[in-house]
Amino acid sequence: MTLLWTSDALVQAMGGRPFGTLPAGITGISIDSRSLKPGDAFFAIKGDAMDGHDFATAAVKAGAAVLVVAEGRLAGLGRLTAPMIVVPDVLVALEKLGIAARQRTSAKVIAVTGSVGKTSTKEALRHTLATVGTVHASDKSFNNHWGVPLTLARLPQDTDYAVFEIGMNHPDEIRPLVKMVRPHVAIVTLIAAAHLGFFRNLDEIAKAKAEIFEGIEPGGSALLNRDDPRANMLGKMARAAGVEHVYGFGENARSTYRLLDYALHADHSTITAKIGGREIVARVGAAGRHMVQNALAVLGAAHLVGADVPSVALALGDLSAEAGRGKRHRLRHPKGTITLIDESYNANPASMQAALSLLQAAPVGEGGRRVAVLGDMLELGEHSAKLHAALAGPVKEAGVDVLLLAGPHMQGLAEALSGEVEVVHQPTADDLKPKLMAMVEGGDTVVVKSSKGVGFSRLIDALLKKFPAEAPVKGQG
Repeated sequence: MTLLWTSDALVQAMGGRPFGTLPAGITGISIDSRSLKPGDAFFAIKGDAMDGHDFATAAVKAGAAVLVVAEGRLAGLGRLTAPMIVVPDVLVALEKLGIAARQRTSAKVIAVTGSVGKTSTKEALRHTLATVGTVHASDKSFNNHWGVPLTLARLPQDTDYAVFEIGMNHPDEIRPLVKMVRPHVAIVTLIAAAHLGFFRNLDEIAKAKAEIFEGIEPGGSALLNRDDPRANMLGKMARAAGVEHVYGFGENARSTYRLLDYALHADHSTITAKIGGREIVARVGAAGRHMVQNALAVLGAAHLVGADVPSVALALGDLSAEAGRGKRHRLRHPKGTITLIDESYNANPASMQAALSLLQAAPVGEGGRRVAVLGDMLELGEHSAKLHAALAGPVKEAGVDVLLLAGPHMQGLAEALSGEVEVVHQPTADDLKPKLMAMVEGGDTVVVKSSKGVGFSRLIDALLKKFPAEAPVKGQG
């Protein structure tokens, strides 16, 4: 059994007080009693909606080796006999442990931020770097004030590469997180209109994303999307933050890691790129122009951390999309096969256009149609009406035959396309569900896309429940 942390190291790193007889150490860290594994330490974090201390008993039953609890809640846990480490604040203790994990590791550390593509790029780095060494990376989209320190605290001491996703929807969120992560390479995927409701314009979003440069290790590198109109702005901010090396990726002639040629196919892409002075030809197993850009970022980061680039390039061919981020399903319908592209995790104008491009490139079956199922893009503030209506162009360009919409903000898109495309608009995802289930036919290719809070994952679940799966298809997104 390999210990992630000894109990002595836990106590020392967090400045905690042992309570009871502590085990020799722990094999993992959990903040959720439902997914906790025997041997884990359970950190009783207090969130906006729930307090981990209320689940301490469940954590013990699940096999927690030790509980990390707040001094102020200790009295309420009096009946528990499990070993504990008592701290003033559990989240602060997790942050301290994360900082200690970063101090003890010799891993090459990569951090990823951007308005779109963070998780896909992070997962592509996880997948490809695993072919050339051991990799530790953020789980799911653990990219916020508790997800980043949790990922750090889970970092094994002997990992070769560590990949962190860092997100934000307000200024001053990235700054404290990146100073814990201290990356050797920081990637900014793209500046786009995500969370625009909290900012005046895209320049302000770029400034908030540029906080990532403040934590880059001395001698480290910023890796920017040279095809982003704000690349020069980001480069200046990186240098102002003291970053010694600023590199770019993209088609732009000034790119250090340059895309020379590419071909987009329904279920993959092929690329030719110049990486580290040599020409690389690779297959990218996930479809879409946006995934080509992510693949360039992966190859550039791999080169900067000294990984074997040809091996990383070869591994790009095996990429597959995650649920909610382009995963594809082939479903049996009495009248043929339905191709379902699950993009239900989140949405902003840039990722909506990418999803519609996937739909455009995907083949349809005999007699089939291209069906776009789109829900509200949230957190766009005063720009919302204009940005929703502006999707009319990409919808038409994608050759959408049937457009199913849900949410108050999508009313503008429904009006913009009235009479041009078959449109159904409903107030909510649940209202739209029976319409979708009745309208989808064999041969159809269907993309489902919305912000997470709209609940379009329930539409995916309903389709998967009603129509049995055919043989698995490698996903894209």
